[in-house]
Amino acid sequence: MKQLIFFISLLFASSFLVAVCDDSDNNIDPEQVEDITLKVQPVSLNFPAEGGQQIISVTSNSNWTISFSSDSWAKPNISASKGNADVKIVTEASYVEEERAVVLTVSAGKNDNKKEIEVTVTQDAWNPPDEPGNGDDPADYIEPDASGMRDLTAVEFSQLMTVGWNLGNSLEAINVDEGVYSGDETSWGNPVVTEQLIDSVAEAGFNTIRIPVSWSHKIVDETNYKISDSWLQRVEEVVNYALDNEMFVMINIHWDGGWMNHPFYDNQDEINNKLEALWKQIAVYFRDYDDRLLFAGSNEVHVEGDYSDPSSENVEVQNSFNQTFVNTVRATGGRNAYRYLIVQAYNTNISYAVDYMVMPTDEATNRLLAEVHFYDPYDYTLQTDGNFKTQWGEPFSEGDVSSWGQENWVDEAFGMMKTNFVDEGYGVILGEYGAVLRSYLTGDELNQHIEARKYYLEYVTSAAIKNHIVPIYWDNGWAGNNGFALFDRQSGEVVDPGALQAILKGAGVSN
Repeated sequence: MKQLIFFISLLFASSFLVAVCDDSDNNIDPEQVEDITLKVQPVSLNFPAEGGQQIISVTSNSNWTISFSSDSWAKPNISASKGNADVKIVTEASYVEEERAVVLTVSAGKNDNKKEIEVTVTQDAWNPPDEPGNGDDPADYIEPDASGMRDLTAVEFSQLMTVGWNLGNSLEAINVDEGVYSGDETSWGNPVVTEQLIDSVAEAGFNTIRIPVSWSHKIVDETNYKISDSWLQRVEEVVNYALDNEMFVMINIHWDGGWMNHPFYDNQDEINNKLEALWKQIAVYFRDYDDRLLFAGSNEVHVEGDYSDPSSENVEVQNSFNQTFVNTVRATGGRNAYRYLIVQAYNTNISYAVDYMVMPTDEATNRLLAEVHFYDPYDYTLQTDGNFKTQWGEPFSEGDVSSWGQENWVDEAFGMMKTNFVDEGYGVILGEYGAVLRSYLTGDELNQHIEARKYYLEYVTSAAIKNHIVPIYWDNGWAGNNGFALFDRQSGEVVDPGALQAILKGAGVSN
């Protein structure tokens, strides 16, 4: 399926180039043609709900164009040409339970010497499956396929990943207004992700990338949570940027508007149903990828706005989300029967992981990893108002440091993850960590802050590596005050070489 989609994408891309780069010297000036002729056959097309492509033939003695909406579900493979040509009309799959129609207008000439012909495109109604949320493909399950999936334990596999980087605030950018989801990858201020950016990250020394993703703003049918084909294709495009650089790649369901942040019994079934529906589609779409692609079920699930200790109800329900995720992915078969899967502790908190996390049962053996995040101490790493701190660690103990969360806590926290998870056969991912750059400081205060921040990043990275934990730095793309950026999202250039080198040094990586 993805090969066909890729071919169609190339077809659109190449056609766009033809239209844009057309040599004007060879154009037929409609004002020099006394009698414009224009013929289109056929002038009506009908497609099944599954979509597809059909051909119309355009015959003319002049330049002609086809007008259509950019968000139309039916598009021509070329929108402008001259003379005679065959045009492919390509339609997306429909998930609308009634017939739909759109009109494409073919035009030649202009002013009084202009002719137009309308082409009506219809598409049959979609017949939903008997069980909403299970997709529309009866062949969602295929036989297990171990090719491309290494015979390594989760711990052994995790040690192939040296140090990672987050593509933060891009593919997970989503807006929520009164329960309505919208937005795109530029909605939170970052530009469109480019291959050049990912190339730069790999060249800098990172061999792992975590790609946070939101999906709810790209659902085209709420009755079965159908994800837009074009969004799956876009996520795949960015995934391939990283895979082409021989990187390990993680995709997840990130905050996604917070719909999972209601871990209560009353919400449990509803959330699990949506989680299953989304992960079934994601898993089937990416099923053919080898083990360099990992799936992570969720991100920082907690009671929205409440960062206090969870109740037994909260952790029980959140643990059920992890189990639903694993069951759903495994049930799609193929390489997903062996894929390495990542599940999260409640709010990705290390203490909560140790105290409350129940690793899911899994049909596969030794293929699960646990994920936690680390932003301790908060008043140093993230806090931007009130009595925040600007320095950290023993070398700066006489300065502006927190009363807790220093080296001994890093060692203790990561040691707990090793004892309770790594030593029990589960890989561990430090999915996010970092500290904001307080660039508003000046003079010696700024210098001390920068040095302390480099020390923090190196120490935390090194401590993770020593405990067989995969460190993945959080980068939100913001290089200004209180930002995390290592790279310019437009050019891919390194914007914080000191922080970058501290991370790589802590990981024992040279670039």
